[in-house]
Amino acid sequence: MLRRFLSRLFWLCSRWRLRSTPAPTRPTVLIGAPHTSNWDFVFMLAISWRLGMRIHWLGKDALFAGWRGPLMRALGGIPVDRTDAGRVVEEIVARIRAGEVFGLVVTPDGTRGANAYWKSGFYRIARETGMPLTLGYVDRTTMTTGLGPTVELTGDVASDMDRIRAFYADKAGFRPEWRTEPRLRSEDDGAAGERADAPAA
Repeated sequence: MLRRFLSRLFWLCSRWRLRSTPAPTRPTVLIGAPHTSNWDFVFMLAISWRLGMRIHWLGKDALFAGWRGPLMRALGGIPVDRTDAGRVVEEIVARIRAGEVFGLVVTPDGTRGANAYWKSGFYRIARETGMPLTLGYVDRTTMTTGLGPTVELTGDVASDMDRIRAFYADKAGFRPEWRTEPRLRSEDDGAAGERADAPAA
């Protein structure tokens, strides 16, 4: 298979090492963090292709305009219309019911730059679809990247985020100075329940 061949060639030539758990055997929300570089997209493809994991990822609908549309979709992209972002969840549920097994890649720390909080769309999607979270990572301090554990969310936001923070505590990203601590705004606001943001790329 071409994708397996290309991924093996990438890892053979790369200074980075793939250190990963096996690909999940059920649909999962795949966290990509810390997201600090465009290289993260390359790593995502190289990891999933090497593990034989089918992935989808969310992107602004503008990314799918013109000639880029077929390419982005071939690489697993799902366009998000921000005026009707809730439809994304419906599409994901439909894929799950159809028996498709995939990882939905979400980068909750947002754009490639230091932010105060993670976006909470990943949490809402996981809860609404019943999908677990698979913790993908990039760590420049060890020059490793891959998939970490797959965890089930309990609905207790603080407890769930504590588990996520514990895993990412020593993960620096490709550009450590742009790393965002895994924390949702509602944790500091003292909200009783988590209000998820709309899905975003």
